[in-house]
Amino acid sequence: MSLFTPAPEHRFTFGLWTVGNTGRDPFGDAVRPAITAVHTVRHLAKLGAYGVNLHDNDLIPRDASAAERDGIVREFKAALDETGMKVPMATTNLFGDPVFRDGAFTSNDARVRAFALQKTMRAMDLGVELGATTYVFWGGREGVETNAAKDPQESLKWFRDALNFLCEYNIAQGYGYQFALEPKPNEPRGDIFLPTIGHMLAFVYTLDHPDMVGLNPEVAHDQMAGLDFSHGVAQALEAGKLFHIDLNGQKPGRFDQDLRFGSEDVKGAFFLVKLLEDSKWDGMRHFDSHCYRTEDEAGVWEFAKGSMRTYLILKDKVARFNADPEIKALLAELASRGAAPGQRLKYTAESAQELRDRTFDLPAMREKGYDYERLDQLTVEVLLGVR
Repeated sequence: MSLFTPAPEHRFTFGLWTVGNTGRDPFGDAVRPAITAVHTVRHLAKLGAYGVNLHDNDLIPRDASAAERDGIVREFKAALDETGMKVPMATTNLFGDPVFRDGAFTSNDARVRAFALQKTMRAMDLGVELGATTYVFWGGREGVETNAAKDPQESLKWFRDALNFLCEYNIAQGYGYQFALEPKPNEPRGDIFLPTIGHMLAFVYTLDHPDMVGLNPEVAHDQMAGLDFSHGVAQALEAGKLFHIDLNGQKPGRFDQDLRFGSEDVKGAFFLVKLLEDSKWDGMRHFDSHCYRTEDEAGVWEFAKGSMRTYLILKDKVARFNADPEIKALLAELASRGAAPGQRLKYTAESAQELRDRTFDLPAMREKGYDYERLDQLTVEVLLGVR
């Protein structure tokens, strides 16, 4: 087996909505026929994926009867059993139905907020039935076009009430879900509440059960806000709040493109893979993206293969970076500057007095550079395959 051949142990997942994207956009109709959930499961299994994730309505049409719903679930579970594929994550579509035009948990209409809770509880039931252990909340329409429409403090209270309610439902049902909140700065609303990883992290600690709630950050969403994604992911990791992650590609300053992972900003993708692999994070590597609108179904599967292959190529580049003698020497020199190995700063009366009395050789400290140009060039050479 090739070093870059995906296998279930790599824990790659796709959403039914990702490979199932038909290419419809605000300016044009669908260009590909819909791909059934069962076909998706079987084909992704052949490509080496670990599992599929879904919104409730990716699998169950909004107007399905109870009998139709049960038949669809039965057929889908049979495909999972046949292939060994898993459903690690589930979520609710709280943005497609016209009833959610003003948001779901933050709609000004209390009836809409109640319906959103009902829909989410039912979707949580479905997720558990399929084996999901992580539940994602993307507030796609939780926002405004005009600030005259909503009091942002009241909106946050409504959102908090909803999550507290659903945490209690999770406990009462014994579901054991981890909840993962997904930030995004804008689109489809002009402004979305809790737009970045930092906003979401702060919000989590205001909930009744913050231990149950973490994050599902996405590459494109941070890049839409002009941020370095790996820095935000590192903050979530350091806080123990990286419960899920969405991998894709994005050009700065564009709409949410959901491009194939690694197809843009290869250096950024490399440092993200390095962060995940070096930290030995054991979560799913989920691709929340879709193939170009120009493609037919064959292109869909090329997109899926390419997403996984690029991650594995970058994983190999990480190993080469970490083993490179020149890079290792540079990093070791940086780590040793003025500090004992593994030493962390901690206040004691003695350490404070020692620091107050210490003499610093400021002329020498001001003169010494950090060799970051050389280090970055070596990184580029690893990525370009000449080291």
